[in-house]
Amino acid sequence: MELAIATPNSPKIGSDVSDLSLRWSARLSLTSRILAVNIFALALLAGSLFYLNNYRDRLTEERLAQAELQVLVIGEALVDQPEDVRRDLIPRLTNHLGNRVRIYGGTGEKLIDSFELAKPSYELIDPETQPWRKDVARSLDRAIEYVVLSKPIEAFEEPADDIADSWPVLLDITPKNATTSQVRLAPERTPMIIAAGLLPGATSKSPDKILLTSNARDITRIVRAERSSVVLVIFFAATVSVLLSLFLARTIIRPIRKLARAAVRVRLGREQEITIPKMPGRRDEIGQLSRALADMSGALRHRIDATEDFAADVSHEIKNPLASLRSALEGIDRVEDPDLRRQLLDVANDDVRRIDRLISDISDASRVDAELARTKFEPVDIGKMLEQLLASMEQRESADIFNIAYARPGRGVATVMGDGGRLERVFSNILDNAISFSPKEGLIEIMATPDGDQVVIHIADEGPGIPIDQREKIFTRFHSDRPVDEAFGRHSGLGLAIAKTIIEGHEGQINVKDKLDKSQGACFEIRLPKAESDQPS
Repeated sequence: MELAIATPNSPKIGSDVSDLSLRWSARLSLTSRILAVNIFALALLAGSLFYLNNYRDRLTEERLAQAELQVLVIGEALVDQPEDVRRDLIPRLTNHLGNRVRIYGGTGEKLIDSFELAKPSYELIDPETQPWRKDVARSLDRAIEYVVLSKPIEAFEEPADDIADSWPVLLDITPKNATTSQVRLAPERTPMIIAAGLLPGATSKSPDKILLTSNARDITRIVRAERSSVVLVIFFAATVSVLLSLFLARTIIRPIRKLARAAVRVRLGREQEITIPKMPGRRDEIGQLSRALADMSGALRHRIDATEDFAADVSHEIKNPLASLRSALEGIDRVEDPDLRRQLLDVANDDVRRIDRLISDISDASRVDAELARTKFEPVDIGKMLEQLLASMEQRESADIFNIAYARPGRGVATVMGDGGRLERVFSNILDNAISFSPKEGLIEIMATPDGDQVVIHIADEGPGIPIDQREKIFTRFHSDRPVDEAFGRHSGLGLAIAKTIIEGHEGQINVKDKLDKSQGACFEIRLPKAESDQPS
């Protein structure tokens, strides 16, 4: 016995079937797939047509059983009756039952035939004389019987020599098998019920036999009527399903195509402003997709515009020190005075340092967004961070230059989720600005307090303050408004722009406001989301 073990490299039948179905469906449009799914459901409903074929077979079996019972009843009625009574009784029975009854003698000759004694109770119809609708119905019968693999039924024929030996059903009768029956198809494909039996009470070796035939057209009529009803239901359901499928496909495909065309225009970038429809009237997944694409396109356009503006600003800012550097280097070759040459070299060195500072800050500003998007935020205690930052600054700066009043919050009270290194740079930059603009021995006030689901940090100085109309401009790139006594070129003008980018990357806000006591000076307010573990329940 061999044992088959599936390994990671062994072929999987299920995955192959899945891949095959995906490849097949990938070739179809969305409209075709919707129609295919709905038509498949209707095909299952069409299976009820085959159930009607089984229903016909059950009706036929019941009629065969009834025919055998009628043979027994007729035999009991005719037993020990004289010939004239039998000839009178048989037409009355057959007219009531709608059958044809024949009595055959022991030697096989026909003794009595109800059709010869009275008006026939049924008549076989020639298909050639029937309308075309009957031909269609018979063709449908044949098709369904072929599909369901029904056992073929032999055709019914009246024998040319009407004797007992001409009827196979009579040959099957024995004393142990007193009745038997079979079904045949009439020329117009309606069931012919045939039943036979021995005449009760017969004691001779060759007793009389009874043959009963009937044309069960009502079975065919019932089945065809039910089949027509089912076909009408299927046709109506198919029509409604196809219309609804087309409507559904239209409501899905048209907006998707519209979005796809807009996305292609965005990719090609041949238009200055491309608007992706937001479809505010749709509250389904298509509407969500359209709004997501519109927001993504807007964000992409904003990022592209910001990149272009940034590149233009960088080009402008670098040109200034480059022009100064070029002028200094060109002047060195023409100047003979050593002192003047030394001054030009100092200018060139300052310009080189300025360019280096610009490039470093520009590189940092261009990376900050991407780095924040990849950084995994961790809990950061703002109170502890500010305390360590102030201790480091006191070691670098002279103690008599400025005074600091820091209202340190309790441990863990002002905790946020973020990148500690980036946040420290923000606070360091703002503190450096506060020190730069504060007068000698000026007071710098620092406070970090929780405010609902946020942590609010205030850093205030006693400098000249920032005019209201300049409070937004100071956060733009390359904006520089330094104290008059500070050497030119020491700052790139990107510090506050980078700080705002970092704070917004932490889903926070940074603004300049008046000091709480309305005194002279600037007050930077930074709001950051509070860490969830510290939020009140």
